[in-house]
Amino acid sequence: MTKVEDIVAAMRKSPKNIRFRDLCKVCDYYFGEPRQKGSSHRVYKTPWPGDPRVNIQNHKGMAKAYQVRQVLKAIDKLEANDVEA
Repeated sequence: MTKVEDIVAAMRKSPKNIRFRDLCKVCDYYFGEPRQKGSSHRVYKTPWPGDPRVNIQNHKGMAKAYQVRQVLKAIDKLEANDVEA
């Protein structure tokens, strides 16, 4: 089983080559259970106001690169908020 930290490092190195199941594992770790799953999309709630969600989509077993970048941005924002608290 791949560690979340290893997956995040791989995401930062190459957002184009990330498996959807690995992105789900990262999102589950950082954002909890998705509020929607079962289709090709998974929607995760985030703790800040505004657009409080992360939406990821399965594309033939792989994650879409722009969604990987959005998840990384949300993780960075989440970690920055934890440091300030």
